[in-house]
Amino acid sequence: MIRFGLCCIFRKEPIKFRRTTAKYLNRFDRKKQLHHISEICAHNAKSLLDALIFCNRHGIQDFRVNSQILPLKTHPDAGYQIEDLPLYRKIIDAFRECGAFCRENDLRTTFHPDQFVLLSSTNPTVIRNSLAELRYQAQAAGWINADVINIHGGGVYGNKTGALRRLTSQIKKLPDSVRTRLTLENDDRAYTPKDLFPVCLDTGVPLVYDVHHHRCLPDGLAVEQATELAIQTWNREPLFHLSSPKNGWESSSVNKHHDYIDPNDVPDCWLNLDITVEVEAKAKELAVLKLKKDMEKLYS
Repeated sequence: MIRFGLCCIFRKEPIKFRRTTAKYLNRFDRKKQLHHISEICAHNAKSLLDALIFCNRHGIQDFRVNSQILPLKTHPDAGYQIEDLPLYRKIIDAFRECGAFCRENDLRTTFHPDQFVLLSSTNPTVIRNSLAELRYQAQAAGWINADVINIHGGGVYGNKTGALRRLTSQIKKLPDSVRTRLTLENDDRAYTPKDLFPVCLDTGVPLVYDVHHHRCLPDGLAVEQATELAIQTWNREPLFHLSSPKNGWESSSVNKHHDYIDPNDVPDCWLNLDITVEVEAKAKELAVLKLKKDMEKLYS
């Protein structure tokens, strides 16, 4: 059975996650900064529970958590430890309530760090910042019972073989809290399933198969073959990504995501699998709910 997932935010539902900027925080002294961040984090923890309740009520069985749920957590100037926040006990308890709700209702949660997380980089500062971000998200993942922190391979830096070697090396050095949740996803510019599969086998890190990216950047593997390879890397329920091109597959640019999903873009070989499929569509919950209805009409 496919369980479909919603990514990060809502299009119509009045469930909002707050953010802030370092520029805004610079107006205040450190005490006021931490108070402001604390209020945002407490709000976001409540919003996450509201999001999970919505998903559970509507048969959406997975929710991707926005990586800025604790805004600016690892920022070089505005960053903080959770214990620095005046409301930190309340915040942690609220996130743990989300984790308990997920366990009680068999809901899955995942993280997908921002694009600046690059473990294949040649720049030590980038690596250091990436590791800090991964540690933060692993901490939050522990509170809410998330089992995936998903990243891309990063840049090629003129030498794909060397970049993959650095990626492999950095993964092997990660703390268990990160490494046991880490996954790698193929992208539409640099790294295909065929590129990442050996890294996944070497490190024990699962492959999140994005079928849209694979269709944009083919590597000689059929969708069925890539699906099977990806499944081999998982020791738990596989996670895949699905989207449809904004202007159709016949357009000159097929990379951009549509508001909704064409059910014909769901691979036939996925239909009888026990997998999680996160829906990457601009209409968010509306797209997930529409896809569920479309699939029921097609296959009931």
